[in-house]
Amino acid sequence: MVSRTATTAADIAAARLPAGTIALWWLGQASFVLRGPTSTFFIDPFLSATKERLVPPPFRAEESPPVDYVLCTHEHGDHLDLPVLKVLAQRSPNAQFVVPRPIVDLLTKEGIAAERIQGVQPGEEIVAGATRLFPTPAMHGLNCPPAIYDFGFELSDGLYRYLGYVIELEGVRIYHPGDTLVFDGLIERLRPFDIDIALLPINGRSYFREQQKLVGNMDEREAADLAAAAGVKLLVPTHYDMFAANLGRPGLLVEYVRSTHPELSCHLPSHGRRFTFMKGDA
Repeated sequence: MVSRTATTAADIAAARLPAGTIALWWLGQASFVLRGPTSTFFIDPFLSATKERLVPPPFRAEESPPVDYVLCTHEHGDHLDLPVLKVLAQRSPNAQFVVPRPIVDLLTKEGIAAERIQGVQPGEEIVAGATRLFPTPAMHGLNCPPAIYDFGFELSDGLYRYLGYVIELEGVRIYHPGDTLVFDGLIERLRPFDIDIALLPINGRSYFREQQKLVGNMDEREAADLAAAAGVKLLVPTHYDMFAANLGRPGLLVEYVRSTHPELSCHLPSHGRRFTFMKGDA
């Protein structure tokens, strides 16, 4: 019998997509594989089999299919899984890494060559083969308590330390914010991109969780409200089901979308299963 992990990795490697079509695989938490007809992207690949995980990795880093680009949003271990990045760099020697500029040194310390790493900031446009990447600000925090949510300027000489990305592939625009709250100006930044798919965290934040050193995100209602206000076509929730203290409530998200934003489509992904999308599908 072929294992589920081998099946997921093999499916990514074997996927053949027609022009104008992209495929997504949710690897758990905020980790995704994004593929077009000619290139493969990993976003926040979190594949370490830590004891706290409730959902095992869909495959080990050593089983990874070839990857062209690896995007990371910030330095928390479930988004910047450094042991995994090191293995991916070895398995895909031509892969390029895109990260916030203030954390480039975290990758070079792992032995990933500086010329393979692009440190980026909001307002910059990166051309990656047939794909365009647009870094966007994210409002987050590294530690709590006390909980301080900002852009990381004080830690980074005035640079944004936490990022999201709008990725344009095959005419489809996908927004992955990493970890973020909704903040002033975010809707206005996103609306001009005419986003097709938004991969939004739904685990929320609270005082009591922050006392347990759990930095939070937008919750289910905020994710739906943000997607609707920004004109997103399809909302895909992320950042839930992985840790016992940080589960999220995807059922509540679906109820809220149906009752409050019926014009918004919502898709609940399955771990390690392919989801395909063509421009105009939503």
